[in-house]
Amino acid sequence: MSTAASGKNGTWRNWGGNVAARPAREVTPASVEELAAAVRRAAEDGLKVKAVGTGHSFTSIAATDGVLIRPQLLTGIRTIDREAMTVTVGAGTPLKRLNMALAREGLSLTNMGDIMEQTVSGATSTGTHGTGRDSASIAAQIKGLELVTADGSVLSCSEKGTEEERAVFAAARIGLGALGIVTAITFAVEPLFLLTAREEPMSFDRVLAEFDELWAENEHFEFYWFPHTDNTNTKRNNRSAGPEKPVGQLAGWFEDEFLSNGVFQVAQWVGRAAPAAIPTIAQVSSKALSARTYTDIPYKVYTSPRRVRFVEMEFAVPREAVVDALRELRAMVDRSPLRISFPVEVRTAPADDITLSTASGRDSAYIAVHMFKGTPYQAYFTAAERIFTAHEGRPHWGKVHTRDAEYFAEVYPRFGEFTALRERLDPERLFQNDYLRRVLGA
Repeated sequence: MSTAASGKNGTWRNWGGNVAARPAREVTPASVEELAAAVRRAAEDGLKVKAVGTGHSFTSIAATDGVLIRPQLLTGIRTIDREAMTVTVGAGTPLKRLNMALAREGLSLTNMGDIMEQTVSGATSTGTHGTGRDSASIAAQIKGLELVTADGSVLSCSEKGTEEERAVFAAARIGLGALGIVTAITFAVEPLFLLTAREEPMSFDRVLAEFDELWAENEHFEFYWFPHTDNTNTKRNNRSAGPEKPVGQLAGWFEDEFLSNGVFQVAQWVGRAAPAAIPTIAQVSSKALSARTYTDIPYKVYTSPRRVRFVEMEFAVPREAVVDALRELRAMVDRSPLRISFPVEVRTAPADDITLSTASGRDSAYIAVHMFKGTPYQAYFTAAERIFTAHEGRPHWGKVHTRDAEYFAEVYPRFGEFTALRERLDPERLFQNDYLRRVLGA
């Protein structure tokens, strides 16, 4: 099954199936020059321009009725600099291909999200992240960027450039597609290392009571809570001297494919048909995964296959607010008629210096709520969003939310810095769409 967004009769749809658009034309440039020409031509024709990766965003951040740029030919590793420990890749490179290519070279990214279907530019432009005590989002590992701006020129930026290039670098690492179209990214890499993952069930109350210790004692801590139950599944990833002890093929298939995807998919179908059964299903499915420990190279530990389609909302709250927010979320679910069949995912990130990063300037914790594709999610997401925004939560740019520019100006101290830069780089709003109009203002 392809995880890429699909297009039928000229209609583009995202992976979650909740966003559709009909672009006037689609362009798949084979070079940066071709992309720059497509941008110039769109401007001449009075059409807006958006680039789209694999459509893993649940917002309409990539939707356009103008020119849709597909970067799948701008892929692969351009250069590896072993002295600087960086790798430069084409923007359309899927994270999966990058991870596999790096591993063959004995290299790795420091941290990753929990899937690797997305393109490097799509993942970083929306602020995709994993979990980490000291290591931040994928975008925080960027050392340099190349992008085509609204006038069709190619701009390279890094933290070592001119004042203007540094300003662009601070913002464009998570640029929302608003500042230009990213054509290449230079990532910091390190020698390939091993991670030991320890997965184990734990009660919700215990995880919250011990959250600070679990966060402090592990390089990467996350957990999933199953609504309507007191059960969570925790995961701790820490660097290891080895030896490599991957999950056995049969055990891996049973837990990651059969239970986490196959049986889970059936449980979602049953829950959608008979919502009253969801609390019982949740009790059973939350106990299906047993404790396990394994050691492998990073991307095989950080990421896992996600074949069950869903719609997602995720907010970053200040790390010190996460326990209160989760207690409020559980109380809300318990007193409501809602039936939630998907687990809630909780992760963390250290503060970073990217203008519109959800962790910009503050240590953060992420709470992600999901609903099975095709089930009504508005009531649940609205109630959850109310809780998160009461804690000055910042929504993931690629996941469902109803926030606007006025709200973002309050929760992002450097919001004005980003909009001023956009004014300089794209005064005619060539890269504008409805989503950017809402989140950045007209």
